[in-house]
Amino acid sequence: MSKRNTMPDYDPVPSQQGGASKPSKKKKKKGSGLFGRIVRRFFLVFFTLIILILAAACLAANLIFNGPSTAARDILTMTLLEPSGTKWIPGLFMDAETLDSIRAREDSNLTDEFSDASDIVINKDTAISADTDEWANYPDGIRFESYSGDTYNAHIMIVRDPSKVYLATSTENFSTSIPGTRIDDQIETDGAIAGVNAGAFYDNGTSDPSVGSVPEGLVYSKGVCKWTTGSPPNGIKGFAGFNKDNILVVAQDNLTKAQAEELNIRDGCCFGPVLIMNGEINQEAYNSNSGWNPRTAIGQRKDGAVVFVCIDGRQAGSAGGTYKDVIDIMIEYGVVNACNMDGGSSSIMVYRDTYGLFGEAGTVQVINSYSLLQERPRKMPTFWMVAP
Repeated sequence: MSKRNTMPDYDPVPSQQGGASKPSKKKKKKGSGLFGRIVRRFFLVFFTLIILILAAACLAANLIFNGPSTAARDILTMTLLEPSGTKWIPGLFMDAETLDSIRAREDSNLTDEFSDASDIVINKDTAISADTDEWANYPDGIRFESYSGDTYNAHIMIVRDPSKVYLATSTENFSTSIPGTRIDDQIETDGAIAGVNAGAFYDNGTSDPSVGSVPEGLVYSKGVCKWTTGSPPNGIKGFAGFNKDNILVVAQDNLTKAQAEELNIRDGCCFGPVLIMNGEINQEAYNSNSGWNPRTAIGQRKDGAVVFVCIDGRQAGSAGGTYKDVIDIMIEYGVVNACNMDGGSSSIMVYRDTYGLFGEAGTVQVINSYSLLQERPRKMPTFWMVAP
């Protein structure tokens, strides 16, 4: 049987020169080559643009950090030092001595270690506390207001009955192997009608699952000591908690278990600084270089009503607030004792919208605007909750 030879595709017409015919050249696909060039050019332009943006940002940052305006330098420095994810940036542009001088605060004018419920001072002309019909339109005992400053938008929640405010915990037994919970899940677990983020927690600035799992510092929940280990980051000191008489106790330092028992603490956690004590402004916090950031704070008026403040930050229309801004709000709302809570991307305020004030009645609504980079609230171990 003869085999059919497979020959190359030669030109059937012999060469005019009498030589062998040449094989025809295969045509390249123009589409694939064009697509490849487009992709390469796109990524070249994209990465060039990224490099230019980073270079411009570095030049702008260097101009602020080392420019003529010390006020702008101090605000930017403290704004970046507070969040765990950006606190390394100022060190790229300034030496340690300069950073320490910016961090330095004036001495505290507060002489008491703890707030004293028997020595409360308040401005009697405060319109809000003088309004006897304040709660006429709020049968669930919770009132919301909005407040704006030059650099921020704030959300105020006032709770009439302090006995309904307590500290919820993500678990009965804290452990780095047990993740924290999100506040919108915790409010459902507790069946609460409102909630705000609370104290310090473990955060190494990464996406590690252990972030938000355990508190930093003393934690009491419903009369039980839940945690005693650690302390708030960046040298922050302070404690806020309710005693068994439903009076908010604020302390300039991190409380110990023995001190908490002596003060009859039922619910509380560590963070700071104290903003107002016995009606007196903490000048150390008021005049500090605290930077513009999202903020959360808790306070109590003379009549016992609890005031929560959440300031939006790191977004268009609301860069954030300083300790001074929070203190000014608290004073305007008649607060006599107040303490700063965890802020930044942790700042969150939620409400079970009983009467459909913010959306569908009965659903949990997020009142403030948290970080634009987050799809959901952060996981954390402690929350201030309001019982029905």
